[in-house]
Amino acid sequence: MTTYRYTVAELRGQLRQLILSGAAIALGVAFLIASVGGSGALVDSYGQTAAAEVGPADVQVTRPAAEGGLDQDAVERARRTAGVAEVSPRLTGRGSVLAADGRPLDRGAVVSAIAEDGALRWQLLKDGHWPAGPDEVLLDDDTAQRIGAAPGAQVRLTRADGSAAAVRLAGTLDGRGAPGFAGHPVIGVPAGAVARYATAVTTERLDVRLRPGASSAGTVGALRAALGDGATVHTREASVTEAKRQSGTLYGVVLIAALSFVLIALAVARMVVGNTFTVVLAQRTRQLALLRCVGADRRQVRRLIRRQGLLLGVGASAVGVLLGIGLCAAGTAVVGGLDLGPVHLSLAPSAWTCALAGLFGVLLTLWAVRGPARAASAVPPVAALGGETGAVGTGARVRAVVWTSALLTAGAALLVTGAVAPPPLSLLAVTVGAISSFFGVLRLSDRLLPAVVALLGRPARRLAGTAGRLATQQLRLNPTRTGATGAALLLGVTVMVGAVTALEITSASLVPAVSARQPGAFSATATGGGPLPAAALTALGAERELTVAPVRSATVELDGRPTLVAAVDPALLNSSADDADRARALGDGTALSGLGGSAVRLGDGTELRIQPGRSSLPFTLQTGASLLVTPATLDRLAPGAAVTTAWISPTAGRDRTDARRALDRALADHPQIAVTDTAAQGETLRTLLDRMTVVSMALLSFSVAIAGLGVAATLMLSVTERAREIGMLRAIGMSRQQLRRMLTLEALLLSLAAALVGTGLGITYGWAAARSITSTIGTTGTPPLPLILAALTLTVLTGLAAAILPARRVSRLTVITAMRTA
Repeated sequence: MTTYRYTVAELRGQLRQLILSGAAIALGVAFLIASVGGSGALVDSYGQTAAAEVGPADVQVTRPAAEGGLDQDAVERARRTAGVAEVSPRLTGRGSVLAADGRPLDRGAVVSAIAEDGALRWQLLKDGHWPAGPDEVLLDDDTAQRIGAAPGAQVRLTRADGSAAAVRLAGTLDGRGAPGFAGHPVIGVPAGAVARYATAVTTERLDVRLRPGASSAGTVGALRAALGDGATVHTREASVTEAKRQSGTLYGVVLIAALSFVLIALAVARMVVGNTFTVVLAQRTRQLALLRCVGADRRQVRRLIRRQGLLLGVGASAVGVLLGIGLCAAGTAVVGGLDLGPVHLSLAPSAWTCALAGLFGVLLTLWAVRGPARAASAVPPVAALGGETGAVGTGARVRAVVWTSALLTAGAALLVTGAVAPPPLSLLAVTVGAISSFFGVLRLSDRLLPAVVALLGRPARRLAGTAGRLATQQLRLNPTRTGATGAALLLGVTVMVGAVTALEITSASLVPAVSARQPGAFSATATGGGPLPAAALTALGAERELTVAPVRSATVELDGRPTLVAAVDPALLNSSADDADRARALGDGTALSGLGGSAVRLGDGTELRIQPGRSSLPFTLQTGASLLVTPATLDRLAPGAAVTTAWISPTAGRDRTDARRALDRALADHPQIAVTDTAAQGETLRTLLDRMTVVSMALLSFSVAIAGLGVAATLMLSVTERAREIGMLRAIGMSRQQLRRMLTLEALLLSLAAALVGTGLGITYGWAAARSITSTIGTTGTPPLPLILAALTLTVLTGLAAAILPARRVSRLTVITAMRTA
């Protein structure tokens, strides 16, 4: 009991020195809870959106279109089933929305049936009202904005026979209620009018409303018996459960991404706690030696330090749990005021999340104090008399040098290997090499950072005079403390700069390649997937600004299976397109395959040889195609095969803008032709990578903020340790303002040194990671200078903020108080 009282008393006496370390642990725990809560809310939003698409029907009957879907006979049998009040088939088909110039929008639209029974309507109405007849329709909100139409306006669609129809826009649909149609324009029409505006109409689902008092389980069984084994019947609850289950993989991906940033922040917090305890225990060397003199053995000293760490971890983790709950509550309040469609989010963490986060914070603190506790237990009793405390043995120094050299050598070798080796092992090599070499650099931080401080201190000495000289000297004379304190900032800056560099260079390399490696700048297809009209091809070929590569395709029987085969003149394709050179080398009777294999047998018994290696070119040229052959080979396989796609590129000396104008002129009289700009794929990729960069910067800046607490904690301890020195400086005439400037410069020089070293490492690691990803297409681009400058600025501001409390404390010390400090 006495030991615990002594432990508590000691901790209370050092609470001021350890409070900032506790704050770092508390922030780490709060960040963990908020990240888990946010990730869970994000995944739950997908589950709610999927549940909204399930709809309000009591029972759902499904059968995939690949298996033939559900026919009208199935609808009638469902209606005749006992317990069923109403059945609404979800009819879907393909149609088109026409722009003002009469051409269809970029992609084909999805025509979706609006149930006559209001209780079975699953779509989410945003504005206007439901259609009252076949001449009224709904459009998704994005499509309505694209064509500038509001509820009540007249819009133009294509009919199933290809003619244009003017209809009234009754209202708009919220696309967030139909994630299955994401990326497509959506046309909502009354169920009886679907066949008027859509082709390829299918029914994959029936929405069933039960009679009052009917048993769900009994009706489900009756429907299964009536519809046979081909149909799947579920209650609404079961359908929603299945929809949410399918988001389980997404939860794992999102959670892993979020926790990776959390672990970085917690690693920084661990370094802060370990460094703080090291400094505190170094200041208590004489006290620890006295404990050894009065009979305490090394094990008891270690237990004493670990118990203090345990108490600190428990208290800080409890505060962190409360802070995390508060952050989640604030986040829930913020998202509650947003329009999220069918989604209602709550970031409230579960009790298990809070308990595990708190436990993780305690264990992290105990792990952080293991090293300081071991070092404290090694203090000999003679240190109480002012004798030597012992030095690191030669064997330990040799082992440290060997271990550090091995980490740096192995890391550098793996980085070089990853930068020149082909994927996918290249990225793994770079990752392991970066981790290995960074740990080697951390082991040298007590030499590296003071050296950088010495270089930065030269202008500081000239500009700040005495304060600058003292600040530089203090950091250089305490290399162990300088290295340990700067290591936390070094980790945060390295990861931040490395992440943004890798994403920026990857974006600069991949985005142009995605567009440049397409067979053409534009692709043209007929609405509904039919052949391209000969008149449209003639009009395209008449434009001198365009190079047109018609793609013919046909379904033939190969090895007893229907297979879509495409053919094109490869000389007309973009020379940078993937496998364009292999297509040019094709001979009659050979093919490029997207599925592998060595040969396939035709219906007449002859063989079609497959070139070694898979190729993505057949899929790219023609949706659904798995083989690419020469035009002569296709003529033998399917004489008279129609042109189903045309890839179009600017002619030499023309740019994409000129080609687009020529394309519009050629197809002005052919509104049934849909044109896709291949650059849009690259822009989509760029948008995704840009968002990842912003998120990475935001989350990793949290790590830098925690590292700033470590700088503040070390400076606060430094003030206590140097109290007599500060008193002497004040006694010989140094002003309080100069003392504050000295401490501020120490924080500034330390943070700037860590930022510069971290930036250099981050750029190296980021470039190597980007190189490992883009080596096959060519690595271009440079590190993002604005983002790197932002990271440097954030680090410097963090250092300046860390100096505020220590500078205020040192300015309040009187000469007498400082001189009396032991």
